[in-house]
Amino acid sequence: MNKLETQILAHFGSRRESKLRLRWIVTVCSLPFLGMVAAFGTAPDTDYSFVPTRTVVESLALAPAEQSADSNEIFWREERFGRGDTISDLLARLGVNDEEARTFLQHIKPGRSLQLLRPGTTVQARTADDGTLLALRYITDKGRLIGFDKQGADFKAIDQQLQLTPQQQMKSGEIRSSLFAATDAAGLSDNVATQLADVFGGDIDFHRDLRRGDKFTVVYEMFYHQGRPIKSGRLLAAEFVNQGKSYRAIWFQDAEGKGGYYTPDGKNLRKEFLRSPLEFSRISSGFAMRYHPILHEWRKHQGIDYAAPVGTHVKATADGTVEFVGWENGYGKVIMLRHQGGFSTRYAHLSSFAAGLHKGERVHQGDVIGHVGQTGWATGPHLHYEFRVNNQVRNPLTVALPAALPIPARQMAAFNSVSAPLTAELNLLRNTNLALLE
Repeated sequence: MNKLETQILAHFGSRRESKLRLRWIVTVCSLPFLGMVAAFGTAPDTDYSFVPTRTVVESLALAPAEQSADSNEIFWREERFGRGDTISDLLARLGVNDEEARTFLQHIKPGRSLQLLRPGTTVQARTADDGTLLALRYITDKGRLIGFDKQGADFKAIDQQLQLTPQQQMKSGEIRSSLFAATDAAGLSDNVATQLADVFGGDIDFHRDLRRGDKFTVVYEMFYHQGRPIKSGRLLAAEFVNQGKSYRAIWFQDAEGKGGYYTPDGKNLRKEFLRSPLEFSRISSGFAMRYHPILHEWRKHQGIDYAAPVGTHVKATADGTVEFVGWENGYGKVIMLRHQGGFSTRYAHLSSFAAGLHKGERVHQGDVIGHVGQTGWATGPHLHYEFRVNNQVRNPLTVALPAALPIPARQMAAFNSVSAPLTAELNLLRNTNLALLE
């Protein structure tokens, strides 16, 4: 093969390799486009009517549901015991159709089971299909589980103390008509309302000083059993805005177990004397000249008369010693207490005294010492209350009351650790009406 033939063959060989290389490049580069074409091939408008279909019906065997040997074991009914309800009313709403059980529950010994039932209490009952009562129980406001379980032909009594779990609650409200109406609207118990009045009783006269628009916020304990609220506990912190002035209280208990309410900066909120010996009542006669309803002459009234129902609790307004308990002329049944610093108080026209109260006995502020009555020269049930300084009568509503001691300096660090988070919660509630949010 000459030189010219060799060059021609080499030329055509290189052209062939170039064509093969070009075909390979075109094939590789076309793969993504081929994939896209395949994807477009499954467009939604594709006609699949040519694909044959058929309906298949097949019965499936289900495993039988497990049933309890006694279906009553898991079904309970519950109803609230309403004001004015009878035992028969309650049992009827609970689905009890059991005359034997009805008779038993209506004739049990006093002081047991349903005799402790209070309006608003939730009662649970378990019955058989025919209405036979198998179990009945409820929880008292003291955290006791009370009730009966049927065992054979008899009922076995249940009475046990439950373990309650405390949790903090926060509420706020506004005075529209009265303190109790406002606390009811906020979902607070009477227990918390009474504590609120007691805590601020030295600064606010809840008989005269409340105004529409006054506001309060509270942080308190609520005790639960298995997620159900059972009873309210201690008031932990509170703010009361009365006529635009704010009062705050923090509960603090020292290492020795002695507790009290203080302002956020540690001043003792407790006064040596309460402004009033009654929780709530109406002042029927003030400290001034008046026309005596029995003597029919103008005389100076040397105390404050509080109109209240017979039997209303009368409390000692300060720590003291019983100087006299008994009957005294126009005062009727009366108690006189002697206090430190030359102070003394008198409580008259009582219907009865606290059990065992006697001369020389020590009493503490807030202790119930007697009950409102109409004894002596009284035209209606009320309490006559006198306040004396060195045996000179003073108006208990206006006299300057001495304050108790503040937090000691050595306890301030412990107090601040308690006060700071509670004060923060009061700040959070200041402009928030939680009663409306619930």
